[in-house]
Amino acid sequence: MTASDRWLLPDGVEDILPPLAGQIESLRRDIMDTCQRWGYQLVIPPLIEYLDSLFTGTGHDLALQTFKLTDQLSGRMMGVRADMTPQAARIDAHTLQQEGITRLCYAGHVLHARPQHMLTGRTPIQAGCELFGSASEEADLEVIQLMLEALRVAGVAEVHLDLAHVAIYQSLIEAADFDDDMEAAIFDAMARQSIPELEQLLGGFAPDTPGGYLRALARVSGGLDALQEARRVLAGAPSNVVEALDQLKRIADRLRESHPELQLGFDFCELRGYNYHTGLVFAVYVPGHGEAVGKGGRYDAIGQDFGRARPATGFSLDVRALVALGQRPVLRRSAVWAPSDPDQSLEAAIAELRKTDIVVRALPEDVSVNPAERGCDRILVRRDGQWKVEQLEIQ
Repeated sequence: MTASDRWLLPDGVEDILPPLAGQIESLRRDIMDTCQRWGYQLVIPPLIEYLDSLFTGTGHDLALQTFKLTDQLSGRMMGVRADMTPQAARIDAHTLQQEGITRLCYAGHVLHARPQHMLTGRTPIQAGCELFGSASEEADLEVIQLMLEALRVAGVAEVHLDLAHVAIYQSLIEAADFDDDMEAAIFDAMARQSIPELEQLLGGFAPDTPGGYLRALARVSGGLDALQEARRVLAGAPSNVVEALDQLKRIADRLRESHPELQLGFDFCELRGYNYHTGLVFAVYVPGHGEAVGKGGRYDAIGQDFGRARPATGFSLDVRALVALGQRPVLRRSAVWAPSDPDQSLEAAIAELRKTDIVVRALPEDVSVNPAERGCDRILVRRDGQWKVEQLEIQ
């Protein structure tokens, strides 16, 4: 490495500079304040944990995204968190051990071994909420509505919410009893929505068999009409499938009542977190932006792996992406320029002002600096033996 490239950062890793850093921090605070007003308590999980803890209950979906290293104290393998949701589940199940409903929220950097998308970085700032102890549809609805409120706070007005239910695919696969190779091939083709591959894999199955249902389901996606179409093609499917469709309908109806402007969609090929989620899953998109800006769902099995079975549901957001996509007004706070003067009365005036205002104190090197260039619109001047704040004349 030469002196000229010694300060280069790795691909996908960046400094966040003013004023963007201030905008991100402001939004992070507002999202956390919003979550706490809904009754969610803030937790700050550690940046690094043992791999066994980070991967518990996730079906190792995060293994490829997690940076791994050896703990010099214990010799055990550790990982830098790639997702904070498993950490919140560990805190609920093992650390807090509260009875009844527990609501937790969090925000902080996560680290990805590879970017999730060609336009995203590897150090997103994740914010989210998790609700433990309730298996009810009201809990699922609460976290979706809170996610939509957080998006409103971020200034992201026009969104599209996709709903899905992993029990539909799971029940059909279990009923079909495919071998491991066949199941893996179907999963891969379904996740990529490759209709030709699914036709090749499942073309020999009758329409009223699990294989036939999977083949037909892959063609169904869209708005509320897609939900009706799914109910039609899956009319004879196992009861778990019908119950999942009924739940999707109830959740969609409730969301249409509370958010009539919301664009709803249904994607029955959505298998994100299949080994992790256990029920309703959702993702929210912004027109013109390919990746989901928020996602979540139900994951009732993870607490059992921590030794305490608890129903759970939650969501997460990428704060960095929301700042770029939102129409949130940038508040430019005014500041006061204070001269470089050893006068004790000036010190007292600055201390008093800093209780409510930003005060930039000049240094000896600032003799020729224009205070406006430092973001100041007012200046401390001495008048009749008193330090007073006056409006700065902008040249």
